[in-house]
Amino acid sequence: MTDFSVAKYGPVFESLIDPSRDVAMDEGFVNQDLYSALQATTVGNAFTDIVVDEDFAASCISGAWLWNDFLDESHTISQEIYTTTGSFWHGIMHRRECDYSNAKYWFRKVGHHEVFDSLAQETIRLAKGEDKYELIPGGNWDPFAFVDLCQQAGRGDSSVLAYCQAVTRVEWELLFDYCYKRALGE
Repeated sequence: MTDFSVAKYGPVFESLIDPSRDVAMDEGFVNQDLYSALQATTVGNAFTDIVVDEDFAASCISGAWLWNDFLDESHTISQEIYTTTGSFWHGIMHRRECDYSNAKYWFRKVGHHEVFDSLAQETIRLAKGEDKYELIPGGNWDPFAFVDLCQQAGRGDSSVLAYCQAVTRVEWELLFDYCYKRALGE
């Protein structure tokens, strides 16, 4: 289980990220109450420490928009981050809007990401020690297989949906934490 605690990311992100919020596998329902706060969030005011990498900082902001189901706003930010991490957020966003082929395009641009190893471990843990959906062939996270599984979940298989939601939450938490730490040079 990830040790995700929103409080460690400072008061701005703590106010924007409700860990009890259900994870959407599609476009979700925007949390309109947070729109103004999200819109006011910048690299300059979101972090309590000195930012040393603006792309990773912007990735955190993109992730906060995505967490609250503002896919277009997340997309606007992530498509301007020309890194594997920007492509990762971009791929998640397209997977969420059920544009599966476009999601795969962006995951191809990601290649192997540092978060994939932790994500593979957490995915096995969530499946009680087995790779029951074949997301980790040869021990490596396969984002394309996960896109396919999310597409299957979207067709109404409730057990697959619950598993995909759990993996999506962990994926978001791991990627956000990774971006936050890199933004601060950790």
